[in-house]
Parts: sequence; C-alpha cells; structure tokens
Amino acid sequence: MEQQIENELNIPEVMPLLPVRDIVVFPYMVVPLFVGRESSIASVDDALNSKRMIFLASQKDPVLEDPKKEDIYTTGVIAMILRMLKLPDGRVKILVQGLKRGVLEEYVQEDPFYKVKVSSIDEDESPVSDLKVEALIRYVKDQLARAVSLGKPMLPDLLAVIETINVPGKLADIIVANLGLKISESQEVLEEKDPVVRLDKVSHFLTREISILEVQQKIVTDAKGEIDKSQREYFLREQLKAIRKELGDDDDLSKEVEEFENKINKIKMPKDVKDEALKQLKRLSRMHSDSAEATVIRTFLEWIVELPWGKFTKDNLDLTNAKKVLEEDHYGLEEVKDRILDFLAVRKLNSKMKSPIICFVGPPGVGKTSLGKSIARSMGRKFVRISLGGLRDEAEIRGHRRTYIGALPGKIIQGLRNSGSSNPVFMLDEIDKLGSDFRGDPSSALLEVLDPEQNNAFVDHYLGVPFDLSKVMFITTANYLDPIPPALKDRMEIIHIPGYIEEEKIKIAQKYLIPRQIKENGLKDGQIFISNPMLSFIISGYTRESGLRNLERLIGTICRKIARKVATGEDKNFSISKKQVVKFLGPEKYFHEDELKNNEIGIVTGLAWTPYGGDVLFIECAKFKGKGNLLLTGQLGDVMKESARAALTYVRSIAEKYSIEASVFEETDLHLHVPAGAIPKDGPSAGITMATGIFSLFTGKKVKKDVAMTGEITITGKVLPIGGLKEKLLAAKRMGIKTVIIPKKNENDLVKLPKGLKSYFNIVAVEKFDEVIKVAIEDI
Repeated sequence: MEQQIENELNIPEVMPLLPVRDIVVFPYMVVPLFVGRESSIASVDDALNSKRMIFLASQKDPVLEDPKKEDIYTTGVIAMILRMLKLPDGRVKILVQGLKRGVLEEYVQEDPFYKVKVSSIDEDESPVSDLKVEALIRYVKDQLARAVSLGKPMLPDLLAVIETINVPGKLADIIVANLGLKISESQEVLEEKDPVVRLDKVSHFLTREISILEVQQKIVTDAKGEIDKSQREYFLREQLKAIRKELGDDDDLSKEVEEFENKINKIKMPKDVKDEALKQLKRLSRMHSDSAEATVIRTFLEWIVELPWGKFTKDNLDLTNAKKVLEEDHYGLEEVKDRILDFLAVRKLNSKMKSPIICFVGPPGVGKTSLGKSIARSMGRKFVRISLGGLRDEAEIRGHRRTYIGALPGKIIQGLRNSGSSNPVFMLDEIDKLGSDFRGDPSSALLEVLDPEQNNAFVDHYLGVPFDLSKVMFITTANYLDPIPPALKDRMEIIHIPGYIEEEKIKIAQKYLIPRQIKENGLKDGQIFISNPMLSFIISGYTRESGLRNLERLIGTICRKIARKVATGEDKNFSISKKQVVKFLGPEKYFHEDELKNNEIGIVTGLAWTPYGGDVLFIECAKFKGKGNLLLTGQLGDVMKESARAALTYVRSIAEKYSIEASVFEETDLHLHVPAGAIPKDGPSAGITMATGIFSLFTGKKVKKDVAMTGEITITGKVLPIGGLKEKLLAAKRMGIKTVIIPKKNENDLVKLPKGLKSYFNIVAVEKFDEVIKVAIEDI
C-alpha cells in the first residue's frame, strides 16, 4: 500500500528541507505554517517549482534563527504543499499535508537552503487481526473519550474520524498530533517505526494527560465549594448583624465610619482629595465590614488621614546658626555650605520660593549622606532617607494600584507619612544605581518627583489623588553621573564633592572620627591620643581612598585594641606610636617609592579619574621585531584605543625632527599595556601619557619617574583639556608625586583648589606635546 502511494505521488529521493519550530508534523496531518526565514522561503519556492514535495523536520531548539545540521532532527515527514499565500510583511503562509515518515540520509545542498536525500519509511496500513493489538486500539480510544469528558478540547469531527480507524500507526499519529505534547515527546513518537509500540507510547501519554485533567477538575470543584461557603457565611453574617441590631448592640462599622469622617473634616486637605475620601467612606458604610473590598477602602482611608496634609515644620532662617551647625558636622565642603546658606537667605526674603533639587556627586566616604542630615538639622526640618540602589520597579516610586493584593503607596508617600511633615529634607541615596526591567523604569517615575514645575500635584498610583511635593527639599547622591539618564540629570543642580587631601583628612579625623570611635568602643575622652604625624602615617601607609571610610575603620581597629587592654586591667592613657600602629594594623600596604624606583624607558606615570576618586596608572610600552602593528592590552575602552592610535600617529609625524628612523615603525611591533589588566579602563585623558611612552621607547630616552601627567592628544600634537582635575591631583599627592603636567585649558580649574593642594605641586600647563617631553623626558 505504502509503495503504491509512493509510486502514485512519485516521491523524489532528493527534496528541499524546511526546519520547523514549535511543532512536530505527522503523517495525515494538514497544518498551516508561517515561513519567514529567507532560506526557508527559498526551500518552499524550490518545492513549488518541482513536485510540491518538501521534507519537514523539527528544530531541537526552537529559539535558533539559523539552525545548523546538528540542530535539526533527522526523522521528519515528507509533506505536500497544498496552498501558498504571500503575506504583506514578506512572510509566506503555506498549507501542508503530511504524507509519510522519512529519515534524512544526507545533506545534498546547504546554501542558499538545505536540500536533503530522504528515505521514506514504509508502514503497513491494513486492519489488524491480532487480538492484543485490537484490545490496545479499543483501550486508547476509551482513554481519549475519558480525556475529552474531563475537558480536553477535541473537535467532534476529529473524534468521529478516530472512531473509524483500526490501524494502530495511523491512530497513534492522529491522536498525538492533537494531544498538545512537548516537542521532544512528539518527536519521540514520530521516530518510533513500530506502529504497535508507537500506539503504546501514545497510551502512556494519554494516561498522564487524564491524571492532570482529573487534578485540574478537582481544583475547580474545590474552588467552587469555597465560593459557595463564602456566600453562605455572608448570608449568616447578615443575619447576625440584623440580630445584633435588634438587640441594640453597638455597630463597630458605624463607629469606624464616624471616626474617619471626623478626621477627614478636621484635616486641612485639598477639596478634591476631601471629596474622594468622603466618596470612599460612603462606599465603606454600605459594605459589610468583613468583605475584601471593605479592607481595601479602610486601608486607603487610613493612609489618607495619616498623611501630613498642610503640616509644615517652620524653617530656621537664622543664617548664623545654620552656618554654625554645618561647620560643627562637616569640615570643608565650602561649595555645599554656601549653596544651603544661599537657599536660606532667599527663603528668608521669599517664603513662596520652590525648593531646589540638589545632587551631590562624589566618591564613597566623602560625607554625602551625612551632609543631608546636617542640612535638615541646620534648617530645623525633618530628615527622610531612602536608598534607590538596585530599585527596578516603577511602583516603588509611584506606588501600586489598589486593585492588587498587598498594594502600598510608593516610597515617596511612605517617607512623607513617616516624617509627619510636608516639607522635610528628603534624601534619595544612590540615584546612579537605579535599575529597570519589565516592571517599569523607576528613573522615568522620578522625572515627575524631581521636577519643581510638576511635583506640586504628584499622583501616587495607590492614592489616586494629588499630593504637593513642591515644599520638599530633595537631595540626591551619586558616585558618578554617567548612569543617570540625561532627562533626570537636567532636573537636578549638580554639586561635585571630590576627595579630601591629607591635611583635610587629619583635621576631620581629629575633630570627628577619633572622638566618635572612642565613644563607640567604650573608651573615655582623652584615654587615647593619636598625633597628626601618626595619622599622616596611617593615611599614607594604609589607605588609598578619596573618602574617609577606610580611615575610620583603621582608627576603630586601633580603638578596639586599646579597649581590649583597658578591659584586661591596663587603665591608663595611651599615646599611639608608629610601632603600635604597625602592631595593630600590620605592615604598611602602600609605599610611594615602590612604584617607580628609577627613571625608565617606555614607562610613564599617568593620572586617571574613577567613580571612587583619582588613581595613578603606569603605562608601559615595549617594542619588538615585527611589521608595524600596534598591540593594546589592559582592557582598554574604545576612547583609549583611539587615543593610543592618535599618539602613535603623532610620534611618527615628528620622527624626523627627533632623529628617529622612519623605517623603524615599519619593522617594529609596538605593545602598549595599562596595568592592572583585570580592570576595564576608558576615557579621553591618557593621550599625552601614551604619546610620551611611545616617544621614550623610540628615542631611547628615559621618562622622569617623579612626573605625572594627564591630557588628551590630537594627531597634530595639541593637548586637549580633561575633567576630574582635583581627584587626579589628590591621587598624585597620595603617591608623593609633585610635578604634574596638565592641559593649558585646565588652568581655570586650579582656582577652586585648596591653597595647600596648589602649593604642594609644581603644576606645568602645556598646549603642545613638545612642551610635555621637555618636562617629562631626560636630556631632551
């Protein structure tokens, strides 16, 4: 019979292959397919141009867009294309009918589409006479009927056709094609050549399906029972309510409604908010107190009456007192303090002014968060802080809609309720670490919160009514600005807080850190003394940071060691010596002289900016026999790679001027490395450093070890300005470097530097690269 069909249809031995995904096509199955891949469309066209025959085989991974030979199952179905329709979007819709199984023997063609040699699998379709097989056929039909009775969707016409089939292979194929199995399970059935074994596998799948349907039906029945039970309980509660009313018992809900009404009328909330609150209260009064909806409305009303509508703390506009408070809590940071005093001065003259939106940007440990607390204390306002680090859900800012179980207002409204004031100092910490995913983008939600023109009517999704945030003083903090979206950045006044120089750290330690650690470790005032030279030794030998966190940790370690001595009976005052510092903290971790001991060829000291402060980079250059290639290592970003190429181009352009043979560039490969290799680096400020290293390498002249530099270079030798100058100078100071080369256009940035920092350095401002090498290269 199979051979007869093959002869009648004249199935070719070689035919195009169409990889299909999300479906396994069986013999006798008529199914529409949408074809979108160019190679697949070419396969269809080839089939239509010949005998309309095509080999359908399923992909092992349906996600793959361009499946290879090993990604396609070898057992499939030889099918005939009945119809073809071209769609407006370029795809093709075809209607195919599975004819018979086939096994892919070899790939005859791979490009532009797969063409394969297929051997068809013959199968006996005559009715069976074996009693065991007949029993299996009847059992499978009964199983299918049972599955349909439990709710398995199956077309009546299909069931009628199945009743007439007495061939095991054909019955198995038709049932499994409509059972909705996984791709791997359907493929397992398709690959089974023995019809009886195939039908037995289908029987096992039907048994599993019936078990799932029975559990599903039980869940539905139980849920219906719960609903009936709830209705019965509601009826009984209503009867109990009527009985209590007849007995004259107090109605708790009426009391609750009355309390809410008194609070709503007492609070000075806007008219539209009051109207909404009274509307929800009226709904509550008509509900049963135990209903789910009543709980939602009750929680909403509790939030409404607990928010600080019209409640403001009075600003302390005494500028002298505010300055005194700021000076008590923080050393330095003059720009920040001036901005706060300016705000208070304008507030004193214009009480209706809008609060500023300030963003403190600086490395960790410089006091951004504690500064917010000091600002609140100096102004006499409440202080609220929330951390935005890792926040990914927009609802954390705007709140959840009341339709969700467990819904709550966003963190802004929650913070205002906790503060009990409508004009607190509200700190949004780590704004540069916001995330986003399928739940929304919190940074977009903050656009309304941090816009003085919009936040006077901020609508939280949970409340659904506007709340005025225009009197709130928002302060945000960030380690660096790059991750903050431009639209959000535009709404904030950026104030940079760079790191501290050593003299500032010593004063801060003596005034704040040491007294705090003495108190926290249970010591008495004056029981421990750390001199300025010892603090300088700790700072230079054990820390390399822009802020103060690690320094405070080290002071805390010393205090704990002294506390241990005091606890064991040594009740005396301790003056910390260098020997004790080494004993308590271990040997020194950082040395100025261990980096570059001598002037060397091809090694240059560069200055870099990082989100955590300034840093020193030692750029190394080496050359070896080659063909003029440039090798860059050290995880450099695209900008630094372009700087390196520009630096090499410029050095080649001045080769003749400095007696460098032109041929050396063609016969030598150059390797430029920026340690440490595990840390990614990028930015437009290493150009002159790279150029100096390359120049030193090809001239054979040494670079001075005590000279650091920063600046970008062009291919004509101009030195371009850079950012983060103060942070870079602080890094140079930590390394003990005194001569620093900077771009001429950065001289204006020196005005804002502390006098102590400027006087420490010999700063050389340059416009051209020729000026750089005169300072940095020996004997030039």
